[in-house]
Amino acid sequence: METSGSINRAMSPGNWALIALLSIIWGGSFFFIGVAVKGLPPFTIVGLRVGIAALALHVIVRATHLRMPFTREAWVAFFGMGFLNNLLPFCLIVWGQTRIASGLASILNATTPLFAIIVTHFLTEDEKMTPNRLVGVLIGLSGVVMIIGTDALKGLGADVLAQFAVLGAAICYSLAGVFGRRFRRLGISPLITATGQVSASTVLLLPLAILADKPWRLPVPSIEIWGAVLGLALVSTAFAYIIFFRVLASAGVTNIMLVTFLIPVSAILLGVTFLGEHIQIKHLVGMGLIGLGLAAIDGRALDVFKTKRI
Repeated sequence: METSGSINRAMSPGNWALIALLSIIWGGSFFFIGVAVKGLPPFTIVGLRVGIAALALHVIVRATHLRMPFTREAWVAFFGMGFLNNLLPFCLIVWGQTRIASGLASILNATTPLFAIIVTHFLTEDEKMTPNRLVGVLIGLSGVVMIIGTDALKGLGADVLAQFAVLGAAICYSLAGVFGRRFRRLGISPLITATGQVSASTVLLLPLAILADKPWRLPVPSIEIWGAVLGLALVSTAFAYIIFFRVLASAGVTNIMLVTFLIPVSAILLGVTFLGEHIQIKHLVGMGLIGLGLAAIDGRALDVFKTKRI
């Protein structure tokens, strides 16, 4: 059972701001991936994503005069995190999305906080399940379904193995969140943790990309493709994981996994802002449900309401 120190159940405004920023960054990653897949196969994209991110983070580590740890315990943790948080879920999602629609995959991926509540209840001592959290996650999940569209649920049962693959990725992310708490106990900073994780992921993923895609046979990618890969690696991976591990260390597994609820909201707002898309009624309703769910999980709004009643 994980006992890596006290975790704040009610997040600070700063942590909420970081989760909102992370949702925007990961919401934008769908744009980069959409461009990159036009010229590169999936495993090559994933390999380049973590490889370039690792190089960038090592440059930042050197520039800030920090040092990577060379203990066996640290690197076992880095490789464990890379396997649980990158290699296994990335492969499961890639395979799953070749067989099911992206909308259904997004809904299944949004079950991550629900699995996080279950996993942390049994594997940690300071992130136990509460009625507020469970109800909040279910409300937030209903908001995600509303935003993406209930039509996406029509694909349920059409390819059970592919759906279980995406659900398996959500479980992996939950387990990775609990596993990642050990970096705080080891005294490893979020920047070093992010660097170690993507470095280990690169070692694990590049052989897979070479065997599966044989990238030396591919045509030279265009500048547009390279721009998308760089955006995916530098912004949606390197920068994003620094934020991820910072919030994980202070707010815990369940709270950081809430970002999966906010990613569809960010994607819609980015589309409205930069692509001239229009918000529909279902989007507003879905955002309202997600906001209500987050308020229930955070708990402070309900505490204020109870205090006023007393």
